[in-house]
Amino acid sequence: MTATTPTARKALELPGLPLGNEGPVFREPWEAQAFALALKLHEDGYYTWSEWAHALSTAIDQAQDDGDCDDGSTYYSHWLAALESLVTAKKLSSSTELATRKDEWDRAVRNTPHGQPIELEAGQR
Repeated sequence: MTATTPTARKALELPGLPLGNEGPVFREPWEAQAFALALKLHEDGYYTWSEWAHALSTAIDQAQDDGDCDDGSTYYSHWLAALESLVTAKKLSSSTELATRKDEWDRAVRNTPHGQPIELEAGQR
């Protein structure tokens, strides 16, 4: 990832961010999507970088209090928790809407044959 925007440059400075030679390292596509969504929402003015850093720090602290292994493998789970926290706090979505969407995706994953693209059914988007 080339850090071309101020937000991208700030993100690269976050403590604990898994980095490789070219930028952030993602083990799964959802990690990259959560990363990009958090940056985009910040760039669009939905929250400040200080709010983001606080939400991420809070999510990491909570996970560690709950016994997180803190070996870097769960970093983007904390990223997602912070993102969900901010979008509900800012009323961009509700916790009910997020839970519903998670259930829809879980159902779609279970009902999609291995190797096929996962898609939500019509009307679930």
